[in-house]
Amino acid sequence: MIAEIEHRNRRLKVDLAKPIDLSLPLHAGEGQTRAWWVDPVSMEAVVWEGKPMLVAEGSSVNFRTIRFNPHGHGTHTESVGHISQEVHPVGGMLDRYFFVAQVVSVRPLDRRTAKGVTDHVITLGHLREAIGDRIPEALVIRTVNGDNARDGRDWSGSNPPYLEAQACEWLRSIGVLHLLLDLPSVDRESDGGALAAHHAFWDHPNTVDLKRTVTELIQVPREVVDGDYLLELQFPHFMNDAAPSRPVLYALI
Repeated sequence: MIAEIEHRNRRLKVDLAKPIDLSLPLHAGEGQTRAWWVDPVSMEAVVWEGKPMLVAEGSSVNFRTIRFNPHGHGTHTESVGHISQEVHPVGGMLDRYFFVAQVVSVRPLDRRTAKGVTDHVITLGHLREAIGDRIPEALVIRTVNGDNARDGRDWSGSNPPYLEAQACEWLRSIGVLHLLLDLPSVDRESDGGALAAHHAFWDHPNTVDLKRTVTELIQVPREVVDGDYLLELQFPHFMNDAAPSRPVLYALI
């Protein structure tokens, strides 16, 4: 299924028959991708009149209650409400769901901190070099650091790679609206609550930016090459600062 679109004075063809799913699956029990020390996902049958609502147990339907944390369990998209006092629900933000995106692969820079810890940092220089002259509406960052496993990984306490605040400030300045990456956060796991990269991308508290989103804990398949794609960014209508999401790429041809 080939569609033709016009974007910023460019005519593009896109193959809608071959979606590339960037999301991680959400399931109960062990083996679920996690971060921030959250408890495992639970999907438990409602008990009605002493009986579990499961077809396997004689019920006419399966009827489960699901408990999870959007930030800590798998792929999710967040709004500026993540770092603001006010509630700015991500679920009602977007007025369109397709964006021209660029996939870039970046090897984080090893940087020794004052406390003797080695951080792995995606710098402004990395992104300037990777993006080039054509500015995308959405940027998809794939980190290359020797361990590319994402599905089923527990990131808690692992000091994952993160973005420099200056890099996020620059992305904002050039007009990137949606930032997606295969890490638990754009910020350092333990930074004393500064969340400098989040603040820089949304220019908060100077601005209440209800146009930009950050999507974390994606997984870019190995066979996907760097370059331009059409991104479909969809998530439930959650009245919360974050929601589980399923970003999908389509190849431009």
